Amino acid sequence: MSRINQPSNQIKLTNVSMVRLKKGKKRFEIACYKNKVLEWRQGIETDVDEVLQIPNVFLNVSKGQTAPKEDLVKAFGKDKPVNDIILEILNKGEIQVGEKERAAQMDRTHHEVISIVASKLVDPRTKRVYTTGMIEKALDMLSSQAHQGDKIAAGSGAGTPATGDDGEAKPRPKEKEHNWTGVVTTKSAKSQALEAMKALIAHQPIPVSRARMRLRITCTTSALKQSVKAPKAEGGDDGQKAAPGTVKDRILSYIEQVETQDVMGSEWEVVGFVEPGAFKGLSDFLGNETKGQGRVEVLDMAVTHED
Repeated sequence: MSRINQPSNQIKLTNVSMVRLKKGKKRFEIACYKNKVLEWRQGIETDVDEVLQIPNVFLNVSKGQTAPKEDLVKAFGKDKPVNDIILEILNKGEIQVGEKERAAQMDRTHHEVISIVASKLVDPRTKRVYTTGMIEKALDMLSSQAHQGDKIAAGSGAGTPATGDDGEAKPRPKEKEHNWTGVVTTKSAKSQALEAMKALIAHQPIPVSRARMRLRITCTTSALKQSVKAPKAEGGDDGQKAAPGTVKDRILSYIEQVETQDVMGSEWEVVGFVEPGAFKGLSDFLGNETKGQGRVEVLDMAVTHED
């Protein structure tokens, strides 16, 4: 094995992504190929040799300074092989990338989040999609408002709860949920897109709503006529109850807009549009009430109108 810690034969590692783990009082590093660490952790890459630039544990990768055996024994135990130590660092360590790589990763995540959001939200009046530029501006507005709110709270001493005449702390007003502070690289684009959509819908910097789902629901005609318990009416303190109905009535109550409706033999079929939030309720109702005689099929996850 090359004594790479000596200047005369030091290996220069280029195009490197370091993974760093602090164990005890020492910091250990391994040298990996860019992008391969994430592929490894996602299960895409399974060959560790394709991830590591060199199968050594370092104290400092950039200087080519390998970790002495006594340091590894003290930190990881005397019975742990070097290969297992490398795997522990690879799986648990913090990925270190350069400024350019970090900026590129942020840029990729940002564009992916914006693209997902733009494909899922529409103008509720026209049902048309917004451009990615409009979505980006709307999220920037929310991010600016959130950061401005933090500054105001910090400046007004919001960290200390106000007290009343009796010295008891007054309850703070609830902060608005679904605040958006911007894209980060530590979360997946999909999860951040969901957070962004919730924030846009909650705060409405521009008029937005979730694009509707297009479904096909089929059910036997015999099951359609069965009566079902009336759903609980909202605000039922006045003693009023929702009117009872049939399976068909309940199915149609979930559908915002019917596209087609037909009976073919002993089976009824309806194609229509529903809000994404209503899908689970409809699916559960069919499963519980029709005993396998009704089913729902997703034809389009997000129906939008393009200009």
